[in-house]
Amino acid sequence: MSHEDCIFCKIINQEIPSAKVYEDEHVYAFLDISQVTKGHTLIIPKVHVKNIYETPSDVAAALFEKVPKVANAIKSAYEPIGMNLLNNNEKPADQSVFHLHIHLLPRYGKNDGFSSNWKVHSDDYSASDLQEIAGTITNHMD
Repeated sequence: MSHEDCIFCKIINQEIPSAKVYEDEHVYAFLDISQVTKGHTLIIPKVHVKNIYETPSDVAAALFEKVPKVANAIKSAYEPIGMNLLNNNEKPADQSVFHLHIHLLPRYGKNDGFSSNWKVHSDDYSASDLQEIAGTITNHMD
């Protein structure tokens, strides 16, 4: 998808309306129309990048620098008991809009509409397995 067809680029360019929470020269934050929980906000870079894999470090720095600012505003406004940050990359990980975005999901209790359940595999990996996995990842760093 070209950035001309990107719904988030259209939101940034005000071609599509949004409920803006925050904007500066590098990032745009707005309410997710799904509102999984009250205050569910997306924060995106103004530069079109598909996902975290394709994100230059300066774009990531500008984006992640503002995440605490927006998260704290949500916390102050609605007093959630917690918050999940979520980022999906590629279709198998449930990315549906191919413009990097971070979900800020305020949490209000166990039955607030969001679940992050996964199976823990801690018994499947020995300490040496973990060291091998860590080494493999480290060896692939740029």
